[in-house]
Amino acid sequence: MNNFWTGKRRWLQAGVLSLLIIAFLSACAFPVRQAYKVDHSIPMGRIDGDWFIGQRYPFKIKIPKGWQATSRYPEFLVGQGYNRESLEANPVFLFNPQSQSSMQLDFSPAGRTVRFTQETIDTLTRAGAGGLVAELRQEHGKSLAIKLSKGAPLQLKGVPYAARMWAEFTLIGEAMEQGWVYAFAEPFQIFILYLITDKDRLRDQEALEEALSSFEYLGIR
Repeated sequence: MNNFWTGKRRWLQAGVLSLLIIAFLSACAFPVRQAYKVDHSIPMGRIDGDWFIGQRYPFKIKIPKGWQATSRYPEFLVGQGYNRESLEANPVFLFNPQSQSSMQLDFSPAGRTVRFTQETIDTLTRAGAGGLVAELRQEHGKSLAIKLSKGAPLQLKGVPYAARMWAEFTLIGEAMEQGWVYAFAEPFQIFILYLITDKDRLRDQEALEEALSSFEYLGIR
């Protein structure tokens, strides 16, 4: 199991690099937006009932029953092989402390010259699949069965462009679903990464869908 998590960490690092390269190649010559500087003195957000309300980044998301939300990563993610430095860069985590299924949300200001369309977002989202498949099969053999979803546009409230994809596979008798969402809402690139473990899979999948359907980008004021 440790090999799996180590591999996934490398896939994440490679995936970010791939996204940066593709974004760079899609950049235009002239600025299309002003540079946006995140004010890190603003608190990350607050919990209001069963909602997490972002303050540093303007969004809200419902916390599923049995899950928790925090701006500090849960320690079990480190045990799963995630790099602490990378986790510290992510602003918001939703997770089930019992099953250790989780969702990570990250916001990154887009470059001044990068143009986004739904086609661009779809392409970037699908680009992550190749790295994940290659890494898993390198770690666990070329015969590892991996079921990939089709990359498809995703509707998120207040977000003009978003797409989602996921992979299903079984390691050491445990079925898992690893998914990712890539989106853009001025001026942010939005990354949502999730993992559904096999411990309470059906309920966690329902919780995930509930959280995604509740997500709303509130916009810069």
